[in-house]
Amino acid sequence: MSKGDKKMKGIILSGGTATRLFPLTATTSKQLLPVYNKQMIFYPLNTLIKAGIKDILIIVTPEHSGQYMNLLGAEFKKYGIRIIFEVQKVPRGLADAFIMGEGFIGKDNVTMILGDNIFEDDFSEAIKNFQSGGHVFAKKVSDPERFGVVKFDETGNAVKIVEKPQEWISDYAVTGLYIYDNRVIEAAKNTKPSERGEIEITSLHNYYLERNELKVSTFDGEWLDAGTFDTLLEAGRIVKEKEIYKNFDPLIDAAVEEFNAELKALAKKRLL
Repeated sequence: MSKGDKKMKGIILSGGTATRLFPLTATTSKQLLPVYNKQMIFYPLNTLIKAGIKDILIIVTPEHSGQYMNLLGAEFKKYGIRIIFEVQKVPRGLADAFIMGEGFIGKDNVTMILGDNIFEDDFSEAIKNFQSGGHVFAKKVSDPERFGVVKFDETGNAVKIVEKPQEWISDYAVTGLYIYDNRVIEAAKNTKPSERGEIEITSLHNYYLERNELKVSTFDGEWLDAGTFDTLLEAGRIVKEKEIYKNFDPLIDAAVEEFNAELKALAKKRLL
């Protein structure tokens, strides 16, 4: 099948319990918390929509599925964006998203982004120009032991990726944006759970790396992982100061503005 026969579909992984953000996440999903002037979920959604992706699967927890439906269920239909939801009762690792999304992905390629990852850079061209294999993005960090870490050779090619390494490998962490061809479904199915009982996304990176089919690109712009009180506050500050909130696709701005107008109209009716 040629590139022209395959579409690019998108997955946003918004499951998990986010216990580090209790009590904020006792009543709502972490990805529905605000980052400056929009809910967090709109930032990864923007990454996909700006890249021209029109079919998007959002994986959510059972207790928050209704909130996602209320916010995003019909908001983008008239703009040609199809958003569907899949409920994940028990988190089994990031790579499980490709198994859950098998029917949604079909025979197409897929870009997955984590629901709490906010990027300053625009990855639209990388997503649009993707043909086969895998493509992930690495960022230099001060605490690489918290992430999947990539080691490069002298020529800048990735040679090794290790999940939360106990010994220093490099300062480059693999961020929460992954582009894969259709083989990722079978690769995920054949991945054995790690010691912590999860299907690790790093295993999928290595599946393609072992076949010399994984591209790892580095970038310098902001990468925000809003998973604690401090990083959530910091994310809002950076989004404001660097004006990342102005980088939304006009389609998202229009949909959000229309949704806000509808809510205000309903509120006024209730007051009458």
